[in-house]
Amino acid sequence: MTDASPTSAATRRVAVVTGAGSGIGRASVELFAARGHDVVAVDLSAPGLADLADIDHVVTVVGDVSEEAVNKEAVAVALEEFGRVDTVILNAGIGGTPALESSGAMDKADHIIGVNLRGPIHGLRASISALKETRGSAVFTASVAGLRGDPGNWAYNATKGALINLVRAFAVDYASAGVRINALAPGLTRSGITVDVTGDPALLSRIERRIPLGRFAEPDEQAEAIWFLSSPAASYITGTTLVVDGGLDANLGILPLPGQSW
Repeated sequence: MTDASPTSAATRRVAVVTGAGSGIGRASVELFAARGHDVVAVDLSAPGLADLADIDHVVTVVGDVSEEAVNKEAVAVALEEFGRVDTVILNAGIGGTPALESSGAMDKADHIIGVNLRGPIHGLRASISALKETRGSAVFTASVAGLRGDPGNWAYNATKGALINLVRAFAVDYASAGVRINALAPGLTRSGITVDVTGDPALLSRIERRIPLGRFAEPDEQAEAIWFLSSPAASYITGTTLVVDGGLDANLGILPLPGQSW
């Protein structure tokens, strides 16, 4: 189990969290701050960050993580305000995959690639020197969508699959520097990206029947997994992807789950 007790001011660790305005990112900011971290919260949405700025030991940066300068700014703020970086949580991501044959498909796909793939690369590039200093860690938010294909979701699937192998490559590159790099692969989680599903009771019920645990995850459950991956309890874990999906990826889905009927 991880140590959930707050640390003293002299030993406070520092986390940078992207996609912090909602969902898993917001839950991670709240969890890390509650457990004694100073946190730099980064998001494109200023309103999404507004109340996070009211939490003690949290500072905010507004910007698009697909831009290198925003990632550099986030790390610079962490160093200026708190003096170090121990963990980066590269969580920002978007959906909205266009139909392959639709007008402007590649422009839309490039935007998804920019946020979901280039953004985390920029994030690690900006923070790696600071992480070497603290022998820290990075956690990339991938997805179970990076392990399998979904209909009509090719761009999102591609970026999340790429993140999983990117983590393997980066873990090998930086292990000798003492920096651990891992990925979280969330399953279906109640957040902004799934609101179209969770807001439709009939659709939600049909999808939850495919999940062995029978429900969507809550963002704080995913944040707990990120906490573990970044903590000393995971000191010998690098280059791995932790799947937190209620058993979704374990289920082929052809037959009804126990207790269900056709």
